[in-house]
This record gives sequence, structure tokens and C-alpha cells, in this order.
Amino acid sequence: MPNRLKSKAAIVTGAGQTPGDTVGNGRAISILFAREGARVMLVDRNPASAEETLAIIEKEGGTAFVCQADITKPDDCRKMAAACMERYGRIDILVNNVGTGGRDGTPVQVTEETWDRVFDINLRSMFLTCKYVLPHMEAQESGAIVNISSIAAVCATPMLAYKTSKAGVNAFTHTIAMQYAAKGIRANCIMPGLMNTPMAIEGISKAMNIDKEELIKRRSKAVPLKGGMGDGWDTAYGALFLASDEARFITSVMLPIDGGQSARIG
Repeated sequence: MPNRLKSKAAIVTGAGQTPGDTVGNGRAISILFAREGARVMLVDRNPASAEETLAIIEKEGGTAFVCQADITKPDDCRKMAAACMERYGRIDILVNNVGTGGRDGTPVQVTEETWDRVFDINLRSMFLTCKYVLPHMEAQESGAIVNISSIAAVCATPMLAYKTSKAGVNAFTHTIAMQYAAKGIRANCIMPGLMNTPMAIEGISKAMNIDKEELIKRRSKAVPLKGGMGDGWDTAYGALFLASDEARFITSVMLPIDGGQSARIG
């Protein structure tokens, strides 16, 4: 049985997913980590969705449990870290996977409420989870943090709040990596491109009133690499590598998983 994460204790936020035809990043990461021997804490605001992830893991013989938490709230993040320590005795890996977009646009179009909501979910939540997890990693003198950003952080996009928040995720990750490197803690980012995940396809097709199959065709056509869009498993395998000891000498990396889309220049 694969054991790239054997006996490691991992927290995955956003471990449930939006209902849809495919698998989301958080669910794929959670399942793959468990397959590789990790003991996984499945964090989600919607416990019913996280329980679906748990059922898949347990059916495959993996180890996990569900923690309901809204990671935009400090008390929930504190309780999340404490619950992992109580159950597993340590925290080896933290994957910050929660994110949102929508109702975005130019500075004139974006409302203050949308700006605050996007930043709370995309960036403030990572600050809060790290605030309460890092002391435990520091005491262990080891740990790996994987933050899910987006190629929107480095590519042109009309989504002002989303892009700015994801650029903030990259800057936050860089700072954490440098501040904690001497303590044996690594921090890296994944920047997914156009992905065939429920949040992307279901959400965008509904918001733009476009047929799902047509949307998938358009998004796949925009990807340089043959085969079109990636999916949640592509993100998951990137997270697995960065969380594993195979990446022990890698920190402060912003890894695009995008079929070459962010490499387009001109």
C-alpha cells in the first residue's frame, strides 16, 4: 500500500465540495492523502459534504474524521487545531483549500461587501488557520503548509477582488516560508488554472447562464496542453508532492498546475 504520507497528520480545509459531476480539489486532496497513509482531518463549513468525503476514505480503509468549522472565524480555527492535536497528537500538514469568487469586476463594479467576502474567505482564513496551527508545527520543528492559490494571481483577469486576494495568498505563503524555514516548516502554493471541478463548472455555468458542456468546451479550448482542462486530481497530486518528504528541500514555491496557461506571454 502506498505510504508517501505514512502516519502523518493532515488538516485539509474545504474537504467537502460543491455538488457536481466531478471531484473538487479538497475532496480529491483528502482522498489521495488518506490513500498515501495520512490520517486526515476533514474540515468544512458543511459537515454533510465532509461526511461524504469521509465515507469514501473509510470505504478504502483510510483514516479520517470530520470537523465542522468556518475558518473565517478565529475561534473555529483555534478549535480546529486543538481537535487535530487531541485526535492525532500532532499536525504535520495543513492544506488551505477554501476559496471563492463571484460578483467580481472592476473597482467601480465590485461592492464593498463582495470585496470583504472574497478577502475573508480567500486570504484571511489562511492567516487564521496558520495562526493556530503554526505553534504546534513550531513545537515539533517540522511541518508542511500547502496553500491553494490560482493562476489569477499572476495572469490578467477582470476579477479584481479574486485576483488581488490570490496575489495576497502568494505573498502570504512567501512570508510564512521565510519566517519559519529555520524551524523546519515549509510553505508552498499551488496555482490551479482552468479546472473541471464542481465549483468552477456548476458555479460559472449558473452565473453566466451557459450550458455546462459548452462551458467545458470553451475552457478546455483555452488550455495550451493537449487534453484541455485539468481536474481536482491534478491539484491533489501537486499537493501530495509538496506535502511529502520528497519535497523536503522545497519551500516558497508557487507551482502552476494549469496546462501551460500561465506560461503564455504576449
